[in-house]
Amino acid sequence: MTGGESHANLTVELLLTDARLDLVAERIDLAIRLGELEDSTLIIKRLMPTKYAVYGSPDYLGQHSEITQPQDITEHNCLLFPLAGFRSCWIFRDSEGIRSAISVQGRTVISNAIALQECAIAGMGLALLPDWLIKQDLVTGRLVRVLPNYRVTATDFETSAWLVYPSRSYVPLKVKVLIDFLKGHLAS
Repeated sequence: MTGGESHANLTVELLLTDARLDLVAERIDLAIRLGELEDSTLIIKRLMPTKYAVYGSPDYLGQHSEITQPQDITEHNCLLFPLAGFRSCWIFRDSEGIRSAISVQGRTVISNAIALQECAIAGMGLALLPDWLIKQDLVTGRLVRVLPNYRVTATDFETSAWLVYPSRSYVPLKVKVLIDFLKGHLAS
């Protein structure tokens, strides 16, 4: 599946949503979910660990007050995700393990991480984003990590991306192929 040649007969329908859809009712073969998972009859396999940090564009950071400690975030417009915790409080942990829960506020709440990323790049504010999403933006300089000596989360420091699918008894070949591809290219 490097360019589509390996499995030319495989068709992928990609549904990009951060909503928790019912995989069985919606006839979805495989989902990638982030963060904590609710108890379920679904099969769940860890794809990769996820780490979060706060990012802003160079333009935004150049036009607003300097951020040298977590408390400084309260003076900034934060781009927020509407899940519990993500929209009201970000938790910082320094190298000694000391935690600081910081109340965040902002004028923009978006239920899609890619849209939050684009808003941060556009200079609209600071965003709490996963490391795997912004790697290229760091390389190109479109985003800058704020407070790089801190780990940040909204819920739990030990989060992951998970593969979720409806059944262990029958896993279609197309799902097995996609799981193998994702694990080979994303897992760490």
